[in-house]
Amino acid sequence: MATGILFLGFLALMLIGAPLAVALGLAGSLAILDAQLGILSVPTNVYTGIAKYPLLAIPVFILAGLIFERAGVAGRIVAFASSLVGPRNGGLAVVAILVCMVMGGISGSGPADAAAVATVMIPSMRKAGYPAPFSAGVIAAAAATAILIPPSVAFIIYSVLVPQASVPALFAAGVVPGLLAGLSLIVPTVWLARRHGFGLVDTGPRPPVWESFKGAIWGLLAPVIILGGLRTGLFTPTEAAVVAVFYGLAVGLFIYRTLTWRALYEALAEAAEMAAVVLLILALASVFAWAGSTLGAFDRLAGAAVAATGNETLILILLNLALLALGMVLDAVSIFLILLPLLVPIMQAFGWDPVWFGAMITMNLAIGQFTPPLAVNLMVTTRVAGVTIESTVPWVLWMVAAMLGALALVVAFPGLSLWLPRTLGYL
Repeated sequence: MATGILFLGFLALMLIGAPLAVALGLAGSLAILDAQLGILSVPTNVYTGIAKYPLLAIPVFILAGLIFERAGVAGRIVAFASSLVGPRNGGLAVVAILVCMVMGGISGSGPADAAAVATVMIPSMRKAGYPAPFSAGVIAAAAATAILIPPSVAFIIYSVLVPQASVPALFAAGVVPGLLAGLSLIVPTVWLARRHGFGLVDTGPRPPVWESFKGAIWGLLAPVIILGGLRTGLFTPTEAAVVAVFYGLAVGLFIYRTLTWRALYEALAEAAEMAAVVLLILALASVFAWAGSTLGAFDRLAGAAVAATGNETLILILLNLALLALGMVLDAVSIFLILLPLLVPIMQAFGWDPVWFGAMITMNLAIGQFTPPLAVNLMVTTRVAGVTIESTVPWVLWMVAAMLGALALVVAFPGLSLWLPRTLGYL
């Protein structure tokens, strides 16, 4: 009875439009009451759900990304990337993809990455002859690499929910899939630009390489400092987030001198709001997860799934299809919190590596960030471009297909994601 209340109650609350945090917390609480597990376990689990040291990195990395965005780092990286690519058919679109990948190594958030790059790139791409829906689709897809290329907020949450996978190992495991995902987008982008004649107006002067490099070097150094400090053991992932914030402040206030005190206040307020939403969901999801694990509901469901077909390849294919479908309607954090308690027993039953499993799931969710109807990244870029999400679909579908190809490689060859963490000694 309690198990039915847990799952059916959650589904019913979601169907009537209850916020995810409320649905998770209330369904878990009702199941605990029905099973007489002790109602005082609810506040205890709310506290323990977020009283985890790695979670401190989430609000701080969000703040770091917002500071770099307001400091004008994206514009300088755009100038440097443009100097390398040069004025050519499809060149600005390639620049947008490369800049998204670099900025993703600072923010760790797809929507934040999309906002920073779209604000700078879309006006320039419009002048160069790129249709706004195409530009919005390319940037939304490229910004999805932010949750793969470290530092990644998604990997931090996964590490908390799956303690067998450490944050440094996950960060390292995301590098190759992130690069594959980003580079895979260049192929359809260049092909579409040449086929439809996008960017033919892009014949402006090529920025000087050395001058633009000097302007962008401080932004380019941010991912190097974060990952280098983690690799050398100078600081933990949480401490790396703090280092990134103070580095961003130094760059914005004293080097570029573009970060105003008002902009800093707005960044602090926005980071607090974004982090509060994530942590509230995490806190109440812990009630749902504790109720399900204590009742044995997740293990029974996982056992039934494995018993239905012992074919590992089939289960892996069905799992990826389910994640892709869910990624279209739910955000990454929600999917982690809802599905991981169910998926971890399946992972353990087949002996899958938890680090590779985390990279695979996150890559699925990255695709969901720019696949309608939800497509949080597209919501950001279409707002900046002043177009509808529907108008981007003919272009976005090519990006989805390209990144699916990269996902297939990561699924078929786990070594692509595990090579770097093994080389660095994290596994």
